[in-house]
Amino acid sequence: MHWYVDVLKRYATFSGRARRPEFWMFTLINFIIGIVLSIVDSALGTSPVLGLLYSLAVLLPALAVSVRRLHDTDRTGWWLLLSLIPFVGTIVLLVFLASDSKPHDNAYGPYAPASAY
Repeated sequence: MHWYVDVLKRYATFSGRARRPEFWMFTLINFIIGIVLSIVDSALGTSPVLGLLYSLAVLLPALAVSVRRLHDTDRTGWWLLLSLIPFVGTIVLLVFLASDSKPHDNAYGPYAPASAY
């Protein structure tokens, strides 16, 4: 859970690097919370209200951690715009986000080995 909270603490920090565990644990917890809120919305009969409010609340932190994850693979955050290309862009972006960190310092910050997490 600390991965999720750490991302929220750095909600608007687009500089630096984010290792794979930080990004993917945030994504997983975000997904689980979204499912729970969908169930609660359905039970309350307020269809997309809670889910929409939550999505808006975590939009900026999700963008920031995605940019930092791309920085960790030595790519600029502008690569997020690939998601605007239907299907192919999303797949390429997913590959970039899933790829391993570049094991050297780069323009976005110093390399942090996995043992540091």
